[in-house]
Parts: sequence; structure tokens; C-alpha cells
Amino acid sequence: MTPKERIEKLREELHQHNYNYYVLNAPVISDMEFDFQLRELQDLEQQYPEYKDENSPTMRVGSDLNKNFTQVAHKYPMLSLGNTYSEAEITDFYDRTKRALNNDFEICCELKYDGTSIALTYENGKLIRAVTRGDGEKGDDVTDNVKTIRSIPLVLHGDNYPQSFEIRGEILLPWNVFEELNKEREAREEPLFANPRNAASGTLKLQNSAVVASRKLDAYLYYLLGDNLPCEGHFENLQEARKWGFKVPDTMRKCSSPAEIFEYINYWDVERKNLPVATDGIVLKVNNLLQQKNLGFTAKSPRWAIAYKFQAERALTRLNKVTYQVGRTGAVTPVANLEPVQLSGTVVKRASLHNADIIENLDLHIGDMVYVEKGGEIIPKITGVDMDARGFMLGEKVKFMTHCPECATELIRYPGEAAHYCPNETGCPPQIKAKMEHFISRRAMNIDGMGPETIDMFYRLGMVKNSADLYELTASDIKGLDRMGERSAENIINGINGSKEVPFERVIFALGIRFVGETVAKKLARSFANIDELAQANLERLTSVDEIGDKIAQSIITYFSNKMNCELVERLKAAGLQMQRSQEEEDSYSDKLAGMSVVISGVFTQHSRDEYKTMIEKHGGKNVGSISSKTSFILAGDNMGPSKLEKAQKLGVRIMNEEEFLALLA
Repeated sequence: MTPKERIEKLREELHQHNYNYYVLNAPVISDMEFDFQLRELQDLEQQYPEYKDENSPTMRVGSDLNKNFTQVAHKYPMLSLGNTYSEAEITDFYDRTKRALNNDFEICCELKYDGTSIALTYENGKLIRAVTRGDGEKGDDVTDNVKTIRSIPLVLHGDNYPQSFEIRGEILLPWNVFEELNKEREAREEPLFANPRNAASGTLKLQNSAVVASRKLDAYLYYLLGDNLPCEGHFENLQEARKWGFKVPDTMRKCSSPAEIFEYINYWDVERKNLPVATDGIVLKVNNLLQQKNLGFTAKSPRWAIAYKFQAERALTRLNKVTYQVGRTGAVTPVANLEPVQLSGTVVKRASLHNADIIENLDLHIGDMVYVEKGGEIIPKITGVDMDARGFMLGEKVKFMTHCPECATELIRYPGEAAHYCPNETGCPPQIKAKMEHFISRRAMNIDGMGPETIDMFYRLGMVKNSADLYELTASDIKGLDRMGERSAENIINGINGSKEVPFERVIFALGIRFVGETVAKKLARSFANIDELAQANLERLTSVDEIGDKIAQSIITYFSNKMNCELVERLKAAGLQMQRSQEEEDSYSDKLAGMSVVISGVFTQHSRDEYKTMIEKHGGKNVGSISSKTSFILAGDNMGPSKLEKAQKLGVRIMNEEEFLALLA
């Protein structure tokens, strides 16, 4: 046998042994025999480097060479799921889906694993890329680290897989590995990991893949994407993926009614405690892929899937004091400072009290024994008071403060809102700094080399008072400051200059207009050609934009009626920021549907509902949800709702099919 043949044979056998041990949980050789074969392969690869293979089993051991992560755009956006906490909300989701599809459908139920999301790309049966979720549109390339995870196949079994596809899942640290890891860290007097999710996420981002390999991460795969998938059902595709060597959970089940879904949830709410990894809920997905496509997406999540979160754990602890934080919009948030208590795998010292009404309803006193929950929120919250525990040593009643804790300005409360605000937005230090922190953040201007600490230092030194001041900084201004060398200074200035290429929609988001998040900013960028057009828009013009109501519109008008905000925008424009749509975007817009209100109904074959909604907006139309005499036409697919059809005929509203609509835009 030639060296090349021996290398190929060892690789094939070791891949199979990895699969037997880490996926099937049924090893056929001892650990010692495996190690001997792996050592032989390593020696041969070192002796014959011309036969190097990036997907060799020897890649599992990792490398101690540092490697900075590069960002990679996701071919398919990694959106988050909408959360639900009650059976009633699940029933609403089921009924909503039934009405939208107007046809039979199945729901695939699966456990929601509490780890860190990963997207794996395979071509010709080999792993070529592993990317973290990141911001949903792009993530970090962690391929070298993922190759050390033995339950992820580097080379697939069989030959009936698509030439190119993506499979998504969760990187996890099993409970027993997590506990062992924390014992080792405790012995070395190192800080302990808070929970398995944080440990898995932190491990995956380590620069040393040899350390990643030693952490014994695991991976469960649950979602297959691609153009030539073997089956029409999500569940069926994953059964095929299991044959290719993927660790697909065997806890999945197809359900045809809410009763079957609740039976699944109730079983796993108890049984999950016996699983080797952390879970925090159930994911429900419409099983048929064509039905998924027709249901489409909202801006943040798919309409064909939802996550049910298990009821939160709660703990009892003492309230020591209440402090207050001022946010970017001026909202003042009360924070409970607690006696430290263990909750859901973490030590909790602080909890949100949200607003004055919640404090009043709880009848909080300093020294109270309070119930703390950590549900779907990052920051725990106080949900109740143990009245029986009150004694003679009870402190004073908690009352919401009347003046800003930072600048002493009297707080205001807008009609219909629960929060109190500091109105001194141009003179309150936390608001000023938070606005700049938002401006430089990844999803806004994405200025590399800067963070909250840098903004705080520049502000304290009087170098910046608003976001426009950043564009007047020079490397010589920064060089020599605390922990700021020549290279760091140049990186910051390069990051500031590079942000001038950030597209118009993200500039709008970066301005920090109240109620204008990423989704609204995109809507505005599609509807207004430049910042001047947006600044001059009246209430009627703004509310004509899809999904923008009076509240958001009034906030935009208020922002641009402020002289200091207008000056800031003018300075940013003069600095060279993208204050208008690009020519490429401009070319994709038209006024073919200008002034038209369009209702979408039914199931489509050529494009999804969301794609049609985007087309309508780009060509000047407005998407509306219900039919009225003002409806211009209905874009109708198959199985249009009978009530909508009847109403359209009664009002004489035109019904247009896909072909007619696309011809209209052509």
C-alpha cells in the first residue's frame, strides 16, 4: 500500500470512528486504538505534506496559532424567532397559520437548545465554512475552531447529499463538561463560567483552536437550507441529514393539532431535566417548505416558526437599595440592587424594576424579600414581594425619583407612556455618550477600534460632544492618550473614515431618532431618496410609508424640528456620510405604483409574500392589511381567503394574479 493509499484509508476509518462515537454513541474500537491510528495519520501527513487535506481527522486537534476572525455575510439571513410563553399564544400562532395557508399543514416540534448558533456550509460533501450568527446578516468565520468539534462531520457519509447546502444548529457544552471545566477553573483560581451557553460561546471565539479542542464542545443540527434539498418537508430533510453523518436530535416530532403540540411540550418540560445539554424551550415550525416560503418573514423573524419558552425559574432574595440609570433616549430605568442569589445557572445581584408603576404596584420597601425571575430577558426582574417576611426592620418605601440622577433636570412623563424621561438630551452626559455609543455600534456606523470606554474617555477629555465631532479627530489628537498607541490611533481614524461608506439606511438608524430602529430605518430609506426629503416630510407623507404610524412619524418630525439635530445632520453630511440612496438602489426604484394601496392574499409560487411587499414599496406603493374602497387592487395567489374575495367583489376592487403583477412592474 502506497503512503497516499494508507493516508486515505486512515482518514476514512477515523471519520467513521468519530461518527460512531460522537453521533451514534456506539464506538467499535477502544480509545487507545483510535489514538494509535490518529498518531499514525499525523506522522504520515507530516512526512508527506503534498497530501494535505483541510478536512482530515487530524484537524480535530486544533492549532495553537492565533488567527483573527474575519466576518462573512450569510447567504440566508439568520433571523431570531418570536417568543411565546403560554398555550393561548401557541393556539393563536396555529390559528393564524391555518388562516394564512387555508390548507392542511403539519407542525414540526423540536427542543430549543441553549447554546450558540452556527451555520455550516458544505460543498461536494466537505465542510468548507462555519459562521456564527453575528448580527443575523453576517457573522465570524470560526471554521478552524468548529473543525475541532467531533460531532460535526468534516466529510459526509453516502453520496445522495446536495452538491452545496447549509445546515444550522447549536454549539453546546454538555452539563458534565461544563461542571468539570468550572472545577478546573476554580482550582486555578480563575473566574467561573456563568452557564454552559456563555462557556460555549466564549470557547468558540477563542483564538487558540487547540484550547477549543480540549473543551469538548458538542453540536446539535436542526435546520437544512439549499436549492436542491432531498425532501419537501423540514422533518424529512433532517432525517436524510442524519444519514449523512449529522447529529440530528431524535426528539423531533410532527404534530397535526394544538393538542398534540401541548402533549409534546408538557412531556419535555419535565423530561428535559434529564438531557445532557441545556434547553430553554420548544421550537414550532411549519413542516412543508413551500408553505414556509408562502408564509414568509417579518423584518425580524419567520412567520412559519415560533419559540415557546419554558416558565422561568424564580428565587427569593433581599432588596438592598434602588438605583437609577439614564439611557440613550433619556428614559430613566430603576434597578434593584439585591443580595446575591443563584438563579438559572447565574449569580444575580441586580434586577430591572422597569418603571414607577411597577414599583408602586409591588409596594416595594427597602429590605423586602422579593421574588426574582429570569425568563426570556437578559436582565432578571422582580415579580413579587414575600409579604409574610416583612418585620420590624423594614426600610422606607421606594419612591420613583423626581429629578435626573446625572444632571438634576426635572423628569417628565409623556401621556400614555410608563417611563419617565430626562428632557435634557443635549446636556445630560449619559444621554450624550449613549447616543455616540449607538452611533458607532456595529449595526449603525460600525466604527472599528472604538467602544464605550473610548467614547467615555474622549467625552471626559472634551474632545467630542456629539457624533459629528468624531469626524474632526486626527491620529495626532488620539495618539498618546491612555492605552492609545500610534497603531490604535490610526485604526480608529481608519474606522471613522471607513464609516463614510455605510449605506443611507444605517445612517438613519445611527442618528438615534426615537422609535426608529433598524427595520423602520430601512423603510424610510426605501421611501425617501435623501435626508433632506426625510427632514421636510410632514405627518401625512410619513404615515404613508408602510408600518409607520403617527407615533413614529411625530418622533421624526420632532427630531428634525430641533435646531441642534439639524446642525448635527448638516455636519455629518459635510463630513461625507451617505445621506442619500446609492445609484444602484435608485435604479431599482420607480413610481409605477405611486399612490396605490395594495392588499396581498393567498399562496404564491414565484415569490414569497415578503418579496412581493418589498416590490410594492420599491415601486411607490403601500401595503395594507384589509380591503376597503381605497384599495387599488389585490395581489392574489392560490387559496385566497373567501371573505376577502367576497369583499373585493362587493366593493369592485380589482384582483390581480402574480403574472399580471410582475408584468405591470416589468
